[in-house]
Amino acid sequence: EAREEAVNSPAMDLKLSGKVAIVTGASRGIGRAIAQMLAAEGMKLSLVARSKDQLDELAKSLTTDCLVQAVDLRKPDSVAAVVDATMKKFGVIDLLVNNAGATKRGVFFELPDADWEDGFALKFFGSMRLTRAAWKHLMASRGSIVNIIGIGGRTGNADFTIGGSVNAACRLLTKALADRGVKDGVRINAINPGFIKTERLETRVKTFAQEHSLPLDQAEVQLAKATGVARFGEPAEVASAVAFLASPASGYCHGALLDLDGGQTRTL
Repeated sequence: EAREEAVNSPAMDLKLSGKVAIVTGASRGIGRAIAQMLAAEGMKLSLVARSKDQLDELAKSLTTDCLVQAVDLRKPDSVAAVVDATMKKFGVIDLLVNNAGATKRGVFFELPDADWEDGFALKFFGSMRLTRAAWKHLMASRGSIVNIIGIGGRTGNADFTIGGSVNAACRLLTKALADRGVKDGVRINAINPGFIKTERLETRVKTFAQEHSLPLDQAEVQLAKATGVARFGEPAEVASAVAFLASPASGYCHGALLDLDGGQTRTL
């Protein structure tokens, strides 16, 4: 009950009201929760994903000014269009949340080059290009960037070679750009979510339930236990961390890599 209360509690005033954020991968899951949290804090949003219908539905549900941009960030030309359209509508960019990107799991020897190329194309190159395109505007606003990466870049796993490699590259890029950000006045931090209750995790829970002949609620508890955590995380918990890192309340956080994984990562 305490956890539900915390996740669903009213928004704090983090002094984000009236500011402008670009949120990628905003159509569902963690990205959708981030958009909802930032809207609750009064931010204007540029919502980016491939699904226009889902973005339109999200925009209509939010009580803030939104720009819907249904684009594929794997295409290099789409990045400049996202930044230009955001500047044309709002005239400023205060926050960039690089959240888009999914990678394929599987046996290393069975993953073709195309899967590797696709994994890097969206999550790494999409984020890198968008950061590069938005940087001058973030300098002007003394803004910030929050990268949503993942704990797969912290600990190697034989079935997560693509995702782990992409995540590790994103972690290094975050640190390198934080070094540049000291000079340019742009703060950049990252969040490494563990297992968060999104559609992808729901699919894994269902598979686990079928394999072990368990009801879904018991399967979720047992799968969480098998990964070394007490429970899975909520998208809203990641969103709360994004809002904090974007706010003046975390003004001395720079180049931070926050593990938000329920204690799954036990290494230093």
